[in-house]
Amino acid sequence: MKVTLQNITKTFDQNVIVDGVSFTIEDDEMFFLLGPSGCGKTTILRMIAGFYPPDAGDIFFGNRRMNDVPPNQRNTALVFQNYAIWPHLTVFENVAYGLRVRRVGAPELRKRVDEALAQVRLTELANRKPTQLSGGQQQRVALARAIVVKPDLLLFDEPLSNLDAKLRIEMRGEIQKLRTANRHTSLYVTHDQEEALSLASRIAVMNAGKIQQVGTPQEIYDQPANAFVASFIGEINLFQPTSPLAKALKIPPGKQFGFRPERVEISTSKEGVPAVVESATYLGSKLVLQLLTEGDEMVKAWADPGTGIGGRIRFTVAPEHIHQFDAQ
Repeated sequence: MKVTLQNITKTFDQNVIVDGVSFTIEDDEMFFLLGPSGCGKTTILRMIAGFYPPDAGDIFFGNRRMNDVPPNQRNTALVFQNYAIWPHLTVFENVAYGLRVRRVGAPELRKRVDEALAQVRLTELANRKPTQLSGGQQQRVALARAIVVKPDLLLFDEPLSNLDAKLRIEMRGEIQKLRTANRHTSLYVTHDQEEALSLASRIAVMNAGKIQQVGTPQEIYDQPANAFVASFIGEINLFQPTSPLAKALKIPPGKQFGFRPERVEISTSKEGVPAVVESATYLGSKLVLQLLTEGDEMVKAWADPGTGIGGRIRFTVAPEHIHQFDAQ
């Protein structure tokens, strides 16, 4: 199912939370809303789910205008960050809950619940209560409960934010497998760039209620539309037009500019920008260098862990890897 937002605006207490947002989620697409806390992304999700009416603009599911359609008539399913599963019900009954509300017959209900539990690898835990499960297992219950009702639109509201780093990586894999198996149209809200880069078909980066850029993960990372997007997605060395580096790197006057740490090349010749290695931190797969230039600016660079780097060095950045932005 295709979902379209046209100039959506939402205000709370005279504060504009969502400001004229438009985008389209294509059929079967995993679309991400990515941005810092308070930027309006969860408010958009709740308007799509029907919990908030937009103050202006239109929401379409396919060709149907949904502005005034109540939540229970939208055939959406939500996966929350706090799991939102019933503590007094077994795993099986938690997953079956939405089907019972829809009055699905017993044979069909059992078949669909069993299939959903198998997809999230919880068949053997069907009779357990949520208190007997780990956080990752509880989140898999929430995923099974969402997919079992066969929604037209699957909504994820920061579903992995309560899990530790290792579990987040594991659950990203679970969500990817479920997406491959079920092909739901999905909207995923998060502030975690790794989740977005690893799972999204496309990403809309938000800030202060507005969409900053929409694109594939690679487009967002390699071709950021502005300095905010560049700094929010991944790590970047970002400098103002007055930076002493502007001349050395041949940046046009008045341009803000930046480059990723992995694009910094340590020069083996006498060419390049002179700098002093202030620190070198070993992180297993890479060596993170802090370089202090003669203009007293700090540059982060990534080097091979086996590289013996210290003292004074020179570095270069290829012109095609330097991002330039209008200063305003």
